[in-house]
This record gives sequence, C-alpha cells and structure tokens, in this order.
Amino acid sequence: MRDVLGSGYRRSLIHLAWMCLFSSVPHGGAKVLEKTFEEWMRYRDECLRRMASEPYPAGLFCNRTFDMYACWPDGSPGTAVNVSCPFYLPWFEKVKHGLVSRRCGADGQWVTVNGSQPWRDYSQCEEEMESTVEEEGARRLMVSFKVLYTVGYSLSLLTLVSALLILTVFRKLRCTRNYIHANLFASFGLRATSVMVKDALLEKRWGMEVVQVADWEALLSHEAALGCRVAQVLMQYCILANHYWFLVEAVYLYKLLIGAVFSEKNYYRLYLYLGWGTPVVFVVPWMAAKYLKENVECWALNENMAYWWIIRIPILLASLINLLIFMRILKVILAKLRANQKGYADYKLRLAKATLTLIPLFGIHEVVFIFATDEQTTGILRYVKVFFTLFLNSFQGFLVAVLYCFANKEVKSEMKKKWQLWKLDHPALCCAQ
Repeated sequence: MRDVLGSGYRRSLIHLAWMCLFSSVPHGGAKVLEKTFEEWMRYRDECLRRMASEPYPAGLFCNRTFDMYACWPDGSPGTAVNVSCPFYLPWFEKVKHGLVSRRCGADGQWVTVNGSQPWRDYSQCEEEMESTVEEEGARRLMVSFKVLYTVGYSLSLLTLVSALLILTVFRKLRCTRNYIHANLFASFGLRATSVMVKDALLEKRWGMEVVQVADWEALLSHEAALGCRVAQVLMQYCILANHYWFLVEAVYLYKLLIGAVFSEKNYYRLYLYLGWGTPVVFVVPWMAAKYLKENVECWALNENMAYWWIIRIPILLASLINLLIFMRILKVILAKLRANQKGYADYKLRLAKATLTLIPLFGIHEVVFIFATDEQTTGILRYVKVFFTLFLNSFQGFLVAVLYCFANKEVKSEMKKKWQLWKLDHPALCCAQ
C-alpha cells in the first residue's frame, strides 16, 4: 500500500499535466504546470509527515497512503473515506468545498479497478465543463495560429536562402547595396530558424514520457529549459537585427538620395556594427535580467515589464527612425519627380520603391502594438493582436526576399544572361527539349 508509483498513479500525473497546460489560468500553461508541481510536492511532503506522525489504529483497517492524487488516512473496513480536494489543483478555489472519496473493502484493502488501479471518486474536484469547452476553443485557435506562422516562416526561410545564394553566386551582383540586402536576408533567415527550433524543443520537452516523480523534476528543471532559452535569446537577437538591418537599408537609401549625409567612403563596416552589433548591446542586459530575476521556463513570460522594455525600446526606436526617414525620403522623391531630373539613377528609384513599400509594413504594427503585450491584452483584442503579429512577422522574410531580389530588374537580368549562356554551353540538352 506504500507504493506511490504504480501505473494508475502515473496516469493521474499525466492527466494533471494536460489539465494544467490547458487550464483556465489566463497565460503561461507551462508556468502553471511548474507551480502546480511545486504545490503537489508540498502536498505530498505534508502527507508523508502526517502519515509518519499519527499512531496506527488497532484491528483490521485500510492502510494510510498517498496515491499521487490525495492523502488518505486509515480507513475502517466496509466504509467510504472522504477527504478534501487537494489544494495543489490550479482551480482549487472553485472546488475547495468538494470531496474526493475511496472505499475501504471488508478485507482491509482499498477497492481497486482491474486489480491494480485505485478506485476513487473525484468528480467534485474536477473543473467545470463550461470553462473546459471554452479553453478547448482557445487551444484550437492557437494551434491554427501556429500552423499559420510555421507556414510563413518555412516559406520565408526557403525564399531567403534562395535569395542569399543568388546574391552570393553571381559576381556582378556583389556590391555594397546587395551586401546590405544579404545581411538583411540572413537576419530574417536566422529568426525563422530560431522560431522553428524553439518550437521543436518545446514539443520534444513537453511530449516526453513521464512515469515517475524524478521525470517531473527533470522536466521542470532549469537544465531541461536550457536549449529553449538559447533559442529564445537567439530569436530576440534576430528580431532586433531585423529592425536594425532595415534601419541600415533606410540609412543607405537616404545616403543615395540625399548625397550630402555621408561622403563617398565605403561605410559597410559601420553598417555591420549597426546591424549585428547594436542588438548585442540590448540582448545581453535582457538576458542577464532574465537569468537573475525571471529564470523561469523559456524566458517567454513578462512578469516584470521593465525587463521586457530592455529589448522593446530599441525596436520602437528603430521603427520610429525608419518612419522619419521614410517621410524624408518621400519628400525628396516627390521633389525630384517634380523637377523631372533625367540624370536620376533608375536603380535608386527602384530601391526607393521597395524600401517605401517595406518601411510602413515593418514599423506600423510594431508601433501600434508596442504597448499591447500578450500579458496585458485579453479577449478578441488579444487574438487580433496575435494574428496580425504572427502573420506579418512570419511572412516578412518572404516579402523582403521578393522585393529586394526576385522582383529586382538587375537580378532578373543577370539570371536571364546566365540562363542564355547555359543554353549556349549545353545545346544538346536544349535541342532535346
């Protein structure tokens, strides 16, 4: 009767895990599970101390036990034993007056099902079905969102890798302008990779088989979350790199159009520092704050908003600068078009068109939702915010690759030349077709 790790009890733990992950607590199912497990261990320790301190009764009785769900005192043969619902349940406040019961058989053994699993009636300790149906709908919606952004990031990654290969393989496309494009593609590609890796690590972690208490302790340990946290740090770094490489694109275009901001000197190294170096300045303090103050799960929750602003302020700043440059560039282009300057380089207009298309898309949704975090929004507003954020972020890399590479006349012209040369070098294959 002292065994607490039978197959029936394992099922109770697994059932508890799923209930916690999709419970009615507003945010952070994984955090709920971690807190629930801590409360469960406290409940278990109190139960074991109580069992060890109380004297045993005389005669025949069902032995006191902890069956991984509730703490049971000694039971009289042929009676039902009732105890209060365990306090570790996330919805305990709703069922604190409820009871869970077991039957003590006439032979002094607890009644079991199928010879091994303990029989118990915990219907009064279950969460209400109405809220469960609502949670199931929310869970399905979140799964749909995951499918959406997985498709978006996968498509973006494919097009970004193709665009990077094109810009690096063709020698005539190697110039400062395309080097900047290539770095922007790389930042988006790394971001897509980090998001998919983080999802894969989460699925592997929460999908592991749990059969004993040690497995739960390993599941919720800091070591188990290490890979997920690394992916989270990389993702935040790449998000910042996206914004600052886009800022580089805007500054470079402004340099081309104005011609008086910078000299003709190559500022590519400065661009590298701005695009890849600036994010480090903000990610390192954020990482230190998370490790020292909020070292929980994958560092995705924002209990203290001050830490969240460490990486959001530079994003907002980059977005605002992009918008200011956008308005300045628009003014310059309109002035040049009105003056009908014929010496104006065609590629500058094409680059301006692409950048003017991307800057509003890149900056507006960040500015609109900068003060609306997942922790602060509820109901329909939260789902609208999550949908637009995930949709724009996941398909952004695809849009960047199309506008800066595949729709670029210079790139298309170079690819067409290479294709014509290849056909001349392989006449047999072309004639066979």
